[in-house]
Amino acid sequence: MFFSGLFKFASQDMAIDLGTANTVVYLRGRGIVLNEPSVVALETINGIRRVKAVGNDAKLMMGKTPDNIETIRPLRDGVIADIDVAEQMIKYFIQKAHGGPSRLPRRPEIVICVPSRSTTVERRAIRDAASNAGASQVYLIEEPMAAAIGAGMPVTEPLGAMVVDIGGGTTEVAVLSLRGLAYSNSVRVGGDKMDEAISSYIRRHHNLLIGETTSERIKHSIGTAVAPADGIGLTLAVKGRDLINGVPKEIEISQMEIAEAISEPVARIVDTVRVALENTQPELAADIVDQGIVLTGGGALLHGMDMVLGEASGLPVSIAENPLMCVALGAGAVLEDPSYRGVLTSA
Repeated sequence: MFFSGLFKFASQDMAIDLGTANTVVYLRGRGIVLNEPSVVALETINGIRRVKAVGNDAKLMMGKTPDNIETIRPLRDGVIADIDVAEQMIKYFIQKAHGGPSRLPRRPEIVICVPSRSTTVERRAIRDAASNAGASQVYLIEEPMAAAIGAGMPVTEPLGAMVVDIGGGTTEVAVLSLRGLAYSNSVRVGGDKMDEAISSYIRRHHNLLIGETTSERIKHSIGTAVAPADGIGLTLAVKGRDLINGVPKEIEISQMEIAEAISEPVARIVDTVRVALENTQPELAADIVDQGIVLTGGGALLHGMDMVLGEASGLPVSIAENPLMCVALGAGAVLEDPSYRGVLTSA
């Protein structure tokens, strides 16, 4: 039975936003208790791999490890790429959310988020990883639905609402009404593709090799979806390895260059929203004209993203109050409120 032992063991059940970039855990009755990078550091000793660090500690090691240690992101494009490592990571996060293994008197029931266009095989991998990590029951909720609930959108009413959730691995675009997805699409473009585009641009135009962490820092510091009015914008000092001389080097990169670097992934997100609007039923489209588009996910914080989508669609675009946590908060609301049970999927 769904969420059995509801009151006696209420604090054990949880909702997990298993993201490509970060994993967020919501504990029943307590809210969000954990938000850490989806990164695992593995150490090889005498041919045997074991987990050395997970989350924040593992991310600090990225790009700085000796030969016997490797850092892995077990999720790529919103789905599990390495099920064994993902299982270890989920187990670690479950235990940490509960204060350690000794504080876990029973196997919790878990609501876990999946991309709307993920395949049956991909969903089974997520379900199996969570079950093997210690869950007694695993329930799935599609990310755009969770994001919309977390953003406070009227998903249970006969009213069309559009959410655009820009995560690390995927961008989810959905039109919701009456607890269901009237239209949904998921494209494997998000923050990671922007990081890769920045790294590639700097390599091509400045002959400088930079790491994943540096690309992400550049995006957060001066990333923008719109070209600066003065043609330059803010600037940032960037350090890396000179590809010509092979020595460390520092350059200055402008906001204009970053806008140019990430223009392709931004354009793909805009095109996905356009296609969604073209495929929306007329009555729902009329509601969206009134309600506008709501942006969630880390990509919603990219400077100018709301302006670019607003210009392309001609609709008002707003950013959710807590875009980074919307998916986890929505999945948590489903955990807490039985009236949302109909939004869960068993596929």
